[in-house]
Amino acid sequence: MNFRLKQHLEKKFDEEIRFFKGWRQNMKAVGSIIPTSGVTARRMASVVNPHSGLPVLELGPGTGVITKAILDKGVKPDNVVSVEFSTDFYNHLLGRFPGVNFINGDAFDLDTTLGEKSGQKFDCVISAVPLLNFPMYRRVALIEDLLKRVAPGRPVIQISYGPLSPVVALPDRYQISHYDFVVRNIPPAQLWTYRKAH
Repeated sequence: MNFRLKQHLEKKFDEEIRFFKGWRQNMKAVGSIIPTSGVTARRMASVVNPHSGLPVLELGPGTGVITKAILDKGVKPDNVVSVEFSTDFYNHLLGRFPGVNFINGDAFDLDTTLGEKSGQKFDCVISAVPLLNFPMYRRVALIEDLLKRVAPGRPVIQISYGPLSPVVALPDRYQISHYDFVVRNIPPAQLWTYRKAH
């Protein structure tokens, strides 16, 4: 086995162990036993417009697979604001992605969590918050809060593991689109976009 492949596999194994420990410690805050695949992360980051001049808001970065995909799209580190609930993941991310604005806080209380950035408009929101672990009224409230924070017409993209949108349809308030079904993820992932209704 060549050295680079060995390094890659060791890093991936380390990420999966870290993710599993995070899941064991707080099953409600982590949506899956295994981190999001690189394929899924790239699909989620594909909604980013790196030329908008606006920062990207990421929720639930975990071990940083999606963060890396956002940066690979051409977004500068200081133009990524990433909210992580787990202090262990947060500390890991600080060392892995210097320059990214990581915040150890609650995605369901963004006015407090974002602090001085609470009035900021974002290009889009990329969310890996495990919505299925929360009651529907909290999911709806989160999506509506996120849609107030993005530029007009821009999306919130959400990963989920159920066959339906994790947020109930309220067409007078927001539009839901099925973005992709990614088989190359464990478990297979559904991607949904939400946009403010016109």
